[in-house]
Amino acid sequence: MESEKKQSTAKQEVKIQPPDFGYAEFSILGAAPLVIRRFSAKTKAEMKQKMETGKPASSKRDRRPKETDELYNEARYISKQGWDGFHAGSIRNAMISACRLVNFKMTLAKLSIFVEADGWDAKEPQIPLVRIYGDPAKQEDMARVETGQPYVTVRAAYHGWKAKVRIRWDRGQFTLTDITNLLARVGLQVGICEGRPDSKNSAGMGWGLFEIEGTAQ
Repeated sequence: MESEKKQSTAKQEVKIQPPDFGYAEFSILGAAPLVIRRFSAKTKAEMKQKMETGKPASSKRDRRPKETDELYNEARYISKQGWDGFHAGSIRNAMISACRLVNFKMTLAKLSIFVEADGWDAKEPQIPLVRIYGDPAKQEDMARVETGQPYVTVRAAYHGWKAKVRIRWDRGQFTLTDITNLLARVGLQVGICEGRPDSKNSAGMGWGLFEIEGTAQ
């Protein structure tokens, strides 16, 4: 009985603290055009056909002509409510990437930083979106495929754009000042979406940069 009493009154050592998250909303202002091109529905259909039949779509058949306006609208993310947005994951991925600049472990950032969605894509409701405040415009640029052949790429561009980014983070890893500075580095050094400085395929076009206008907890 006495030993049981000692065990029940002994203090437990807690090594794992409960989750403690901070929340803040950041107003950001575009310092460069925001250029967006979502993954092509045509490419998805061709990949699906190959997966289901084991054969790729025939390259010899006549291609259905498309107006550039159609390509432009296909490049946009539009919410169920009708407003334009960008993939919420682009901010989160950019903040994780920016950790390389300050020698913070990206693996920890993956578990510690999250971006809250303003809504969901109308075509693919699993895609979280951050709302863009600004009018879209059709942008046509010369580009090259992997073989080097030139072609015209049609994308959606937003000039003078704004957004409100809501971020949730682990207070055990970051302070509000840390998150603010990390987001500022994203805006000035990493960028988001097409042509960003941190592009995997090139040095970027200087697009997708922004500045922080204000913060509200």
